[in-house]
Amino acid sequence: MSNGLSYRDAGVDIEAGDALVEAIKPYARRTLRPEVLAGIGGFGALCEIPRKYRQPVLVSGTDGVGTKLKIALALDRHDTIGIDLVAMCANDVVVQGAEPLFFLDYYVCERLDVRVAAEVVKGIAAGCELAGCALVGGETAEHPKAFIEGEYDLAGFCVGVVEKERIIDGRSVAAGDVLLGLAASGAHANGYSLIRRIIGERPLEAERARALLEPTRIYVKPLLQLAATLPVKALAHITGGGIVGNVPRVLPPGTRARIDSSMWPRPELFRWLQQEGRVSEAEMWRVFNCGIGMVVIVAPGDAAAARAFLEREGEQVYEIGVIERASGEPQALIT
Repeated sequence: MSNGLSYRDAGVDIEAGDALVEAIKPYARRTLRPEVLAGIGGFGALCEIPRKYRQPVLVSGTDGVGTKLKIALALDRHDTIGIDLVAMCANDVVVQGAEPLFFLDYYVCERLDVRVAAEVVKGIAAGCELAGCALVGGETAEHPKAFIEGEYDLAGFCVGVVEKERIIDGRSVAAGDVLLGLAASGAHANGYSLIRRIIGERPLEAERARALLEPTRIYVKPLLQLAATLPVKALAHITGGGIVGNVPRVLPPGTRARIDSSMWPRPELFRWLQQEGRVSEAEMWRVFNCGIGMVVIVAPGDAAAARAFLEREGEQVYEIGVIERASGEPQALIT
């Protein structure tokens, strides 16, 4: 009797998937919090809400890393892209003042390469440690003949918790409030379709490659500590849409942000991209973070203390603008 077809014949290697789970368990274990009751290996992950919360509100976020993956694949560098994945989700969650609790990832490929996948998940675990959240599980999927051969894609899912009375929602933002900009670590994970168009097929120098793969900075711990120390009126994560697209999302009606672009240095990476791609100034502001990864809005009387606190926590901080009264929809004006 001849042997019938197997799942491996169809392009799915169950043993490779099992090997990956075993390989990543030590890294996931390092991220666990006391609230996690059951994590990787089960059908679902169990996590209690920390007992310190009286009126807990759950805050969730999901994101990917976009075509920054194409750079990682081209350079065969997979150890930091997982940090980007966590950062893009956890930085969104902390904007509401939420403490990230746990994180899950989705990794899909045409055929599983355990070495590559393990490097990616090790980066995810490292990002979870930076954000203070537990890597409780995820999903690895092989899509033979239905996905791009030799490539993979990522998505991440983060859940956090915040005390109801301490939600940061921007409603108290008023004219005169100060905008503090926290330095970005590079392009983070936004604008890479334009970046790839700019660089085309040219080989990248090692220094330029490092700059393009520099992982997104995770601002969670210093921002949570800041919010526990003094009143933070609003936070804006500068992702797709740049400063002009993201700051207005946290402003109440009747206000606008006036931002002085001379108050911080534009990183060399963005100057190079603008020159090489002949990108207009307006397009730069609309696509890239241009050196500012997070914006903190505080009352003018709290600005100096907030800046000093964040600098002590290792952040580069710039006073980049002020809130003004305005009619119409909230906006950010760059001068």
